[in-house]
Amino acid sequence: MVTQVRASHILVKTEDEANKILKRINDGEDFTAVAKRFSSCPSRKNGGDLGWFGKGQMVPEFEKAAFENEAGKVIGPVKTQFGYHIIKVTGRK
Repeated sequence: MVTQVRASHILVKTEDEANKILKRINDGEDFTAVAKRFSSCPSRKNGGDLGWFGKGQMVPEFEKAAFENEAGKVIGPVKTQFGYHIIKVTGRK
């Protein structure tokens, strides 16, 4: 059973922005570089890396997306109270 997930994310204000960023990543741009350039979250200085987290540590929509996807997968946009996230699951344990 997965008890922790490691994820990186890119946070933007609109779904349109999120879709444009997701396209850049799907077209081959580096997730870390795109996060540093476009994310509004302070984690952008680390390429969007949020580190390891367990259940109950993130807002429900974000947690659900992170825990339901495999490592290496980029998902989004995921809407939360903070805006729209593009999430990359980087580890599961």
